[in-house]
Amino acid sequence: MLKGLIEKLANKYCETAIMNRKYLHMYPELSFEEYNTAAFVKKQLDELHVAWQPMTETGVVAIIKGDLPSEKVVALRADMDALPIYEKNTTSYISLNEGVMHACGHDVHTASLLGTAYILQSLRSEFSGTVKLIFQPGEERIPGGASLMIKEGVLINPSPSAIIGQHIMPALQKGKIAICPGKFMASMDELYVKIKGRGGHGAQPHLTIDPVVIASHIIIALQQIVSRKAHPGKPTVLSFGKVKADGFINIIPEEVYMEGTFRAMDEEWREMAHKEMVKIATGVAESMGGSCEFKIIKGYPYLHNEEKLTGELRIYATNYLGEENIVTEGAWMAAEDFAYYTHQIDGFFYLLGTGKSDGKPDFSLHSPYLDIDESVFEISTGLMAYLALKKLGN
Repeated sequence: MLKGLIEKLANKYCETAIMNRKYLHMYPELSFEEYNTAAFVKKQLDELHVAWQPMTETGVVAIIKGDLPSEKVVALRADMDALPIYEKNTTSYISLNEGVMHACGHDVHTASLLGTAYILQSLRSEFSGTVKLIFQPGEERIPGGASLMIKEGVLINPSPSAIIGQHIMPALQKGKIAICPGKFMASMDELYVKIKGRGGHGAQPHLTIDPVVIASHIIIALQQIVSRKAHPGKPTVLSFGKVKADGFINIIPEEVYMEGTFRAMDEEWREMAHKEMVKIATGVAESMGGSCEFKIIKGYPYLHNEEKLTGELRIYATNYLGEENIVTEGAWMAAEDFAYYTHQIDGFFYLLGTGKSDGKPDFSLHSPYLDIDESVFEISTGLMAYLALKKLGN
């Protein structure tokens, strides 16, 4: 009975969710700048007569309480921020904020959670317990909006026993979800490295201390962190995506600047690796006559799907979608600040298939061409409502 009611409402509100997503996609905002997005969410909640309160500067927390008696509480979360990417799509709802795009699907997450709110508000007389809706800013940027909202009390008054979140996955066919129990997503740290040498003429390298050569040796040497320092059973990623040497064809620069990322799934190893990276980089630089400043900004922890909760919600998801639409996923070395919640209470985070069925290629997350099969909202809104109400004991 509950499943049928939710499916009917998910179908009813699907077009509204699509319209909301298109609006959000047209007006994306960067991390901690989601003022218009938060205002839009508040307006939608007001029209639904759902009580909300602001949290952090651009976060919103809402409460939907069933009419039947129960003290149980579960939380649902959506992130709202966009990325600094120039969109290259040609749809009617392309981003109107130049250089900003919802290329990670947070417009989908927000519109989906609003759609779930429509369903839950319509079913108030049918269920017991309380659902806390968390519309969170700043997932894409350290320190992460989740950490700030936790500090401001998002997990108290009332206190949920569990939190559920989803993330779109274009590589996964629409209608399916992917689930990984235990350690699912990696911790993430930012690396900022400055190598100093002595510049000079490219034809007289013997009179210089070449920071380009030093930087090259450091990049290669640091790969020992992954290949020789990390336990083979502990997933580890170390990548440098920016190397800047402002010299010329015959000019050896004074310094080289690099930026990278370090990702892991073990907090003890993560701390050890930080020390090893600094030790290796400074040692290589000094051995070649230069110096190295190595700055590490610690980001999100690893994301842990609590095993018992994940097993329970997998059963509910199977009931709602069918066994053939549940995919078992392995660990993913991307990072998500939803991880902060999972280190405070039991958490469940799954991937929502949004792959289009029109034969066109499905571009990856963070692509300037990212788009989705919008009919997925009939699945995403209903599934999240079903998971929440079943977890509450309905």
